[in-house]
Amino acid sequence: MTVREILLLGNPRLYEISDPVEKQDLPGLQGVIDDLHDTLMDFRVRHGVGRAIAAPQIGVMKRMIYLFIEEPTLFVNPSIDRKSIETMEVWDDCMSFPDLLVKVSRHRTCRISYLDGDWNLREKLLGGDLSELLQHEYDHLDGILAVSRAMDDRSLALKSQRDRLDRQAG
Repeated sequence: MTVREILLLGNPRLYEISDPVEKQDLPGLQGVIDDLHDTLMDFRVRHGVGRAIAAPQIGVMKRMIYLFIEEPTLFVNPSIDRKSIETMEVWDDCMSFPDLLVKVSRHRTCRISYLDGDWNLREKLLGGDLSELLQHEYDHLDGILAVSRAMDDRSLALKSQRDRLDRQAG
């Protein structure tokens, strides 16, 4: 178990499409899953935020997302569908650019299908901030960063300016 370096904005690996996980790969990926947990928890301690991390963010180009809110959840080879027509605008943040916020549009609800750590097929219907979060992490698996989804040229801001953003919106 190791805290891994998080790839930062500008690293070309973040733009690569991740490979699917094969069932026979899973036992060999347990160390990576542990590293995703440790890296997420370390980021949370250092920055006060962090609910999920995608494997490509630590340089592992496999289709895995690790979520830890109330309990750990591993999403292997996830697929998102049933996206609502209704969208929401959010100021998105990312561990790969920890001082930056990006205003993006996300689907208000969606369904995610995935394999768990025991290779069982699961699905979850997601809404609100959880829908936004999993869409963000899923994008990492396809080499898409939030900065690529910025709504316009004024949709980037430093986190230190968050209080001004809130006043501007209100």
